[in-house]
Amino acid sequence: MPASVVYTDTVLRRELHLLALYRILEASLLCLLVFSPVGALIGAPHDRALGAAVALASLPASLALWWWARRPGADLGEMALIGVVADILIATFISHALPAAGPGVALLLVTNIGGAALFLRLRVALVVAALAALGLAAEFVWSMLEGSRTRPLAETLMFGVSFFAVATLTNLLGERMRRSQALAERRGEEAASLAGLNELIIRRMRTGVMIVDGHGTVQLANEAAGLIFANHDGALEGRALTELSPGLARRLRAWRRDARNDESPLACGPERIEVQPRFARLLPGSESALVFLDDASLVSRRAESLTLSAMGRFSASLAHEIRNPLAAISYATQLLEESEDLSEPDRRLLQIIHQQCLRTNGIVESVLGLARRERAMGEPVDLVACVRRFVDEYQATLQPENGSVRASGRERPLEAVFDPRHLHQILTVLVNNAIHHGRLPGEPARVTLVADERDGRPAVEVIDRGPGIPDAVAHQVGRPFFTTSEHGTGLGLYIARELARANGADLDYVPVPGGGACFRLAMPGRNPLLSA
Repeated sequence: MPASVVYTDTVLRRELHLLALYRILEASLLCLLVFSPVGALIGAPHDRALGAAVALASLPASLALWWWARRPGADLGEMALIGVVADILIATFISHALPAAGPGVALLLVTNIGGAALFLRLRVALVVAALAALGLAAEFVWSMLEGSRTRPLAETLMFGVSFFAVATLTNLLGERMRRSQALAERRGEEAASLAGLNELIIRRMRTGVMIVDGHGTVQLANEAAGLIFANHDGALEGRALTELSPGLARRLRAWRRDARNDESPLACGPERIEVQPRFARLLPGSESALVFLDDASLVSRRAESLTLSAMGRFSASLAHEIRNPLAAISYATQLLEESEDLSEPDRRLLQIIHQQCLRTNGIVESVLGLARRERAMGEPVDLVACVRRFVDEYQATLQPENGSVRASGRERPLEAVFDPRHLHQILTVLVNNAIHHGRLPGEPARVTLVADERDGRPAVEVIDRGPGIPDAVAHQVGRPFFTTSEHGTGLGLYIARELARANGADLDYVPVPGGGACFRLAMPGRNPLLSA
């Protein structure tokens, strides 16, 4: 019986409430016609007692239907059907009691039938229209039998046709309106969901996003922007952009003036995070601007990752190519050592060549292992003995005018677990850097290797007495391709750090208060279960 409820419950109940108020108005007008002198202006009643009874019954009935419509759990279709049936009965009896008011009552009934058709299915609405037409026909026959017929039959038939037409049109119109409302509500829910999804994406995206109005005040900012400006709760709204970053505010003003984006890196926030700002107008003709803050470090890390991937493949192929001539040099050295015509100094030179061939081969193997991400072959080593042996070998190949290398620290053994080949390569990189960069102008380099415990961990420190590393670039030391020398590649420290990481160790730069630089290779502490 009830129509398909597509409207929201609030809208439907509001319409039914208005229909109930209209029914109260009809009942009030009916009481006014029956119990006041106004009724004499229309005409004499045919049956005053019936009219009074119907008028007295219609007012409390309409009030009861109005109260029922206000209840939240009431069925809408059921209320509409009961109400319109009551309206038909009242209209039938009042038309017979007050014949002069019959046409007006029939016109009022048209509105009741149309309002009820909004809440009923089409077939039920047509049944209601048929009941109303039968009611008028029954009243017509009743009047004929009593000999008091005052209206022609054509009028009754025209009102009957009107009931069917209004019920049909109102029901179809209401169904179309309900479908439009349902579609609008679905689109509204989808738009709200998409808006919530967009807000979540914007707030969680890694690119900082801010909306700045024409006065330079931040209206909205996502979490990434809050992290850039060291505001972890993201409460940047309402703050002036000049307060957060004067440089960014200047670039925004320049963009508004020239409409050109300056995407060069800009340090923002107390942590001086480098970002690449981009600007866009929020709406055409609006002074509000969208500010995008791309983390330059993420971009550089992606570029480094792609470059290192290519360099890894290149270094692997290059290492394979180096091994062939290296093997030939090593084999030729061995053949020369078998000669009996060589003097002792020449044999010493051949030994150095052979040692350097073995060392270079170890470096090639390490590069190949790094490119293939091979695991380090850690084994127990005595750091004190390894450091002293390395110093002796390195000092033998070092020209005196270039500097000196010496071992210091404890004399007793210091055991650690490390790959000896990797340790040798790391120390070679660190000492080479110290020889080339750790010297004062006009003086040879002085490099000291210290093997000792630091914070309970076995460690090796490479210390020089040079100018040190400026604080502005100290945090970039160890990054691939970063170098302060025009002849360097910036891969040495990176490979050394990767080799240390493969062995579970840390390679860090430690400033020296008295001047110079210190690189500390801190290895994992010894497992107490192994030392038991």
